[in-house]
Parts: sequence; C-alpha cells; structure tokens
Amino acid sequence: MKIVAVTACPTGIAHTYMAADVLRKEAHKRNISIQVETQGAMGIENALTGADILSADIRLIVSDIDIEEKERFRGYKTFTFSIEAVLVNVHQVLDQCLSD
Repeated sequence: MKIVAVTACPTGIAHTYMAADVLRKEAHKRNISIQVETQGAMGIENALTGADILSADIRLIVSDIDIEEKERFRGYKTFTFSIEAVLVNVHQVLDQCLSD
C-alpha cells in the first residue's frame, strides 16, 4: 500500500508541516508507505513526481488553499481534506481513504 499526499495551509508555516508529520506517523503505525509533499513558506519540498502519483494506491490533498501544480492529480481518484480534519482525527481520515 502506498499513499502520496500534499499538505498546504494559508500561511505555509506550522500547519503544513504538522499535517505532514501526523500523516507520516499514522501511516508508519499502519505499516503503510507514504510520501508527503509540503507546499509551505519555503515553496514545494519533497515534490511528488508523475511516477509517484501514478504508482500510488491513495492520493491525498490536505489543504485549505489551492495547491500548486494540482493538474498533476487530474484523472486520478484523489481524496481532499482540510488541514484541521487531519490534525484533529488523522485515524478517521486514513480509515475513510482505505475503506473507499
């Protein structure tokens, strides 16, 4: 199982990286591979490639703003959640993605 995710928040500082961190920790607990691209104040970090997105079982956008290069996800089933949803209940977010 492989998940790719993009996290971004309006200010691009704390919440972008907090969401990435909780996703990584929860995926690790579930023995799921995850790659997280952050779009924060420093720009795009750990950028997902087309191959990363293509090979993923689950594609996830966690953001309260429009992410950069969103067109990379066009044609793929992609889950979208708010930053708050992931920070408050990452377990439920991943459960929903895995059950769909």
